[in-house]
Amino acid sequence: MDQPVRSGISAVIVTFRTGDVLLECVDSVLAAPDVDELVLVNHDNPPEMVAQLEQRARHDAKLRIVHTGGNLGFSRGCNIGAQSARGDALLFLNPDAVLKPGDAARLLKTVQGRAEPAIVGARLIGPDGKEQRGARRGALTLGSVLTGFLGVSCKFHREHEPLPEQPVRMPTVSGAAMLMTRRGFDRLEGFDEGYFLHVEDIDICKRARDFGGEVIFEPRVEIAHVGSTSKISPIKVEVFKALGLARYFTLHGGFVGPLQGFVLGPVFLLGAVMRSVLFQIQGRTASKVPASEL
Repeated sequence: MDQPVRSGISAVIVTFRTGDVLLECVDSVLAAPDVDELVLVNHDNPPEMVAQLEQRARHDAKLRIVHTGGNLGFSRGCNIGAQSARGDALLFLNPDAVLKPGDAARLLKTVQGRAEPAIVGARLIGPDGKEQRGARRGALTLGSVLTGFLGVSCKFHREHEPLPEQPVRMPTVSGAAMLMTRRGFDRLEGFDEGYFLHVEDIDICKRARDFGGEVIFEPRVEIAHVGSTSKISPIKVEVFKALGLARYFTLHGGFVGPLQGFVLGPVFLLGAVMRSVLFQIQGRTASKVPASEL
């Protein structure tokens, strides 16, 4: 059978035991007239949640569900969703983000005409009404990782800087709401599946820049984002983050990259365990730990 002709915007959502906010997210995408289809990659949600999703799919052909049979990781899930999607543009959206009509169209307009592979990211707004950490960031360095672990403010995170009125180039935007053209995504060969959870968005932004592409922060698109709702233990979150950081510096550390990643891996893991313990002492749960904290 011939592959369907690609056109329009495909939203791709990867979900693993996200909770009830997933339904709000899905409904917002289905209600958005500028999104042509929604490919939801189910990484093992509870049966009752899957039943509600499948009911929506039966009543709305815009929703297609891909069941993977288990948690294969965020990067691989995004690639699976992209492979199944039919759109010329791919909007990767976290399962706890809520889209508004017009958001996707604005992101697409912003990415058009940019040097490929081009990536555009939205401004993320937390439940407190403030811009979340992670939507606009600098280039990842060892210094920014160290200050992040210590909870010290650094130039890597830029949410406290004045908000630009127009789209601006930014070294890193968040994978929680990120749009790419199919052409750009294919040129990068998708997300690096060596990242299971966290750092994959930093990596793909880095690779896009290295290819001569543009990474853009779009301040006019504000997307509500709850943040880290999946039912996963804090220590696992931190360990995945540490492994992602070790991989990043192995791949992007220059001539000493592999050695650098090998040496820093245990350091990142130790820091991850210490952060997890600290979060538990402070009474913070996995659902309260923002994914963008580095």
